[in-house]
Amino acid sequence: MLEGPKVSQSELAKRFGVSQPQICRIIKNKERILSEWHRSGDPERKRRREGKDAALEAALLRWVEGARATDLPAGRPLLQLKARHVVGPPARPGPKPDNGWLARVAFRKPLVEKGDAEQPAGEQCASAVLPGLLRGYAPSEVFCCGEAAVPLPAGCPGERLTLLLCANASGSEKVPLRALGDSPRPHCLRGVNLQQMPWSYRAGGPGGLTAPLFAEWLREFDEAVRRRGRSVVLLLAEHEAHPYLQLSNVRMVFVPPAAVLAQPLDRGIAGDLKGHYRRRLLRWLPAERGAGQPTLLDVLHMLAQAWGDVSPGLIASCFRAAGFVPEASTEAMSLSPARGRLNREQLERNGEPVEVDGDEGMAEGEDTAELVAVPPCPSEREVWRSLATLRRYLECQATSPDLFQAFYELEDAVHMVSAG
Repeated sequence: MLEGPKVSQSELAKRFGVSQPQICRIIKNKERILSEWHRSGDPERKRRREGKDAALEAALLRWVEGARATDLPAGRPLLQLKARHVVGPPARPGPKPDNGWLARVAFRKPLVEKGDAEQPAGEQCASAVLPGLLRGYAPSEVFCCGEAAVPLPAGCPGERLTLLLCANASGSEKVPLRALGDSPRPHCLRGVNLQQMPWSYRAGGPGGLTAPLFAEWLREFDEAVRRRGRSVVLLLAEHEAHPYLQLSNVRMVFVPPAAVLAQPLDRGIAGDLKGHYRRRLLRWLPAERGAGQPTLLDVLHMLAQAWGDVSPGLIASCFRAAGFVPEASTEAMSLSPARGRLNREQLERNGEPVEVDGDEGMAEGEDTAELVAVPPCPSEREVWRSLATLRRYLECQATSPDLFQAFYELEDAVHMVSAG
């Protein structure tokens, strides 16, 4: 109307029921008003209202623009999680990022596209979004992470541990476990070279994993990927403890809540880990070991062994069942056991158990009196004590987590021999 045939300000004031000075101010600020109207999230909006936290809205707008530029999901649930992360603890004064707050922000800022809430997020992600995002990656470059809880035996601090699990779609790489417990400084971990363990431990929050702990793990994972000169994609569920970070070599893709149950970890990976853990926990025999209940340190080693027992074939099949693999993938996946893993067949020779004759190899004429100096066969308790001594030495002096893989194989071999 301002650009049409010239009409007096008095006539405009009478037509719209406002004062003539108000019409004068609108004409004077015409360019600014039109510019703000074009930037508005809703062209039907008639009033200009500012939010209570303009900095929060500006930060969300920058985050949404960055997410859309990289084809990342930026729907309403993820926006609320990001807003809660920016706002901080509930006790902090400020807006509450609930549905009503997000609806009001959407009128002021172009954060949420129309129709976003009505789209079937889970089906859309599985059928349209994921195939496009994973098209440029090999199965070995597609990772998925999540949490699983395992119970602790009596005598350990707390009732359970929260495990952060992460593996790739080919099953060729399993990231070392990150365990979250109740105790900030367990007594059993004193003197242990934690930097060289095949697992890591942190004190978690009341609900286990927290946003700062997950952000710490993300940066460590990104640094490990960067050192190897790789670029990977990480699939994870939308959760308030999963903040979005701009990483150099890891591209984060959030799976909508409707597709959480279809994640590979819930398809059998976490269950298989828990089964191996229960088996090793039941195999702990205090009578033979000469010790009481397992400590938290013992449990962490059992969990690392159980994580190693999860086969690459199982992991790959769970990724395929969940649809978390690139289309038309031709990458070969090795389903053979890990090299160097001792099994019962390797402990037998020509189909018969290996037996060592105490008199074998004696030269003729050898004085049988020298047999008195030969030490007797150690008992199982003595063997377990020796293994415990060796493990403690490695815990204090190990220079690489790979040393524990050889120790775990030796311990499994001793179990096989003692089981007959």
